[in-house]
This record gives sequence, structure tokens and C-alpha cells, in this order.
Amino acid sequence: MSADSRAPQRSNRAAQSSYRAARAVRARRRAALAAGAAAAALLLTACGSGGTSGGGGDTGFVTGTDGISTVPAGERVAAPDLSGKTLEGEQLDVGDYKGKVVVLNVWGSWCNPCRAEAKYFAKVSKEYADQDVQFVGINTRDGSTTAALAFEKDFGITYPSLYDPTGKLMLRFEKGTLNPQAIPSTLVLDREGRVAARSLTALDEERLRKMLEPVVAEK
Repeated sequence: MSADSRAPQRSNRAAQSSYRAARAVRARRRAALAAGAAAAALLLTACGSGGTSGGGGDTGFVTGTDGISTVPAGERVAAPDLSGKTLEGEQLDVGDYKGKVVVLNVWGSWCNPCRAEAKYFAKVSKEYADQDVQFVGINTRDGSTTAALAFEKDFGITYPSLYDPTGKLMLRFEKGTLNPQAIPSTLVLDREGRVAARSLTALDEERLRKMLEPVVAEK
């Protein structure tokens, strides 16, 4: 075979090799984009300003146009046992606060909506401290207490938070009460320790007060 006849074959092989390389690059780019989209969707599910109910269960919630769900007094169910170590390493049992209205806020230092609402919780918790209202945090998915304690210091959070890195406390609630993927979430317990109100989204000061005040006013 002459050199002239071999040259076109080399050219064809080079072109095919270049085409295959380009296809491989495009395939890797598509895979990377798909992975990025999946990660973004998971992040939005795990921590966003929106949320959905836990699904199933006859929990009696009635959801208002503001996204706050309430339960009539006669249909409320007791909160589960919520006890364990706080971020400071002290023992805490939410059941010890019976007789008070309890605000439970599920949060994580990694969660931007949690950071957005934290200043409102710090402010309102202090204002209601002399009205038999106790705020309690449930810190979740923080691998250590270091970042969580820094979060509390940054935002002036003075009430205790149970340390629940794996979310096991959330899973104790009756099905349909909480969605473990909706962070932040807030529950208000009445003076008998029953779930009276719920939000599966971040709260501003107005909505937090709107959620809390009717339960405080109950006799």
C-alpha cells in the first residue's frame, strides 16, 4: 500500500477518535449536570423555606392560608417522649415543662432558612419567658455540637436545644405530624403537652407570634 493510500485512512481514524472523545466529554458533562440537579433538589428538600406534611396519619391538622396548621383542643394528641442531652451536654426532658406552653423548633446550623428565622425565635422567646412559655430547640444533622453552639451564640439563642444529629427524636412523632425532611419545623405544645400548632416552613416574627398567641391565651 502506498503512502498516499495510507494517509486518508490515518485521517479517518484520527477523525473518528476525535469524535469519540467529544462524545465522551459531552456524556461526562450531562452526568455532572444531572448529579448537580439531584444534589440541588435534595438540598431544597432537606432545608428550604417550604415544606410538606409528613403524610398519612389522622393528626387533625387544619392548615390556614398562612401555612400554619392548628388542631382543635379536643383532637390534639400528646407529643412523644423528647428527652436526651442538650448541646451543652445537660439532660433535658420536655415532659418536665408540662403546665407551660412549649415551642419546639427543629433546626440545623447548616440550614440557611434556620439562620433567617433564628433572630425571631431569640427575640420572641425572651419576650414570652414570663408568660409560662418555654422554647426548646431540636438540633439535627450537625455532625458535632461545635457549629450548633456557635449558631446559638451568633443569634443570641438562650433556650436549650436537644442534640439530635440523626433525627431520631423527629421520628418519634405520630405519622403525619412532622416531615423529617422539612427543616426548619416548629411545633407548639399546649399546657397539657399536646401538639396544638405546626409550621413546616421558616417563620418570621409575625407568623411565629400568630402561631403562639392563641395557645398562650387558652385557659
